[in-house]
Amino acid sequence: MTKPRYRRVLLKLSGEIFGGKLKYGLDPEIIDSIAKEIQKVREKGVQIAVVVGGGNIFRGMTGSSAGMDRATGDYMGMLATIINALALQDALERMGVYARVQTAIEMRQIAEPFIRRRAIRHMEKGRVIILAAGTGNPYFSTDTAAALRAAELDAEVIIKATKVDGVYDKDPMKFKNAKKYYKLSYLEILNKGLKVMDSTAASLCMDNQIPIIVLNLLKTGNVEKAVMGKQVGTLVTSS
Repeated sequence: MTKPRYRRVLLKLSGEIFGGKLKYGLDPEIIDSIAKEIQKVREKGVQIAVVVGGGNIFRGMTGSSAGMDRATGDYMGMLATIINALALQDALERMGVYARVQTAIEMRQIAEPFIRRRAIRHMEKGRVIILAAGTGNPYFSTDTAAALRAAELDAEVIIKATKVDGVYDKDPMKFKNAKKYYKLSYLEILNKGLKVMDSTAASLCMDNQIPIIVLNLLKTGNVEKAVMGKQVGTLVTSS
């Protein structure tokens, strides 16, 4: 049997994906499909950490643009990620995949606090770690949280799962002539202003030499292909 290319991965899920067809709130069908994709990868012996966004429920930047205090809006967004994390944990455990939610904001009644060594131990025991509440600080995106946690947990790659099958020079939903990139460097995404991750997250990945794979989560089997080392989506590396 072919061995996975990556033994420990960090999967970054945007909050919008959790909305599915509803586009807002939680779509149970999509959450179950996400859990199935994670289950396939876990069955190959790959250790998985998941960082979830909360944009399907509340986005701090949206509140800020409407006049809300930015820090308050960001904390509300962090709470939204915890709702998504709990929903994903429930879906995974219904499929027989053990999972633990760890949060950057302490709330002992519903989740563990993020403790690096405990998170690593969970993964070594075959449990999926779902990391919520971003970094626990306002003004930092969940992309930055993904880059930070990947470095802390010694993840070999960040798989950024989106609704698009890679990185384009412009929005492929609006422009039919949008050009897809199959491979990029960290400096290229920073210099070209490509919306792979924000500049803080991209710089963290560059400093720690963590490759990023951007792919379409809604296409069945994409995450598994990426973990096995097959060409899928867009790969971002140092060269």
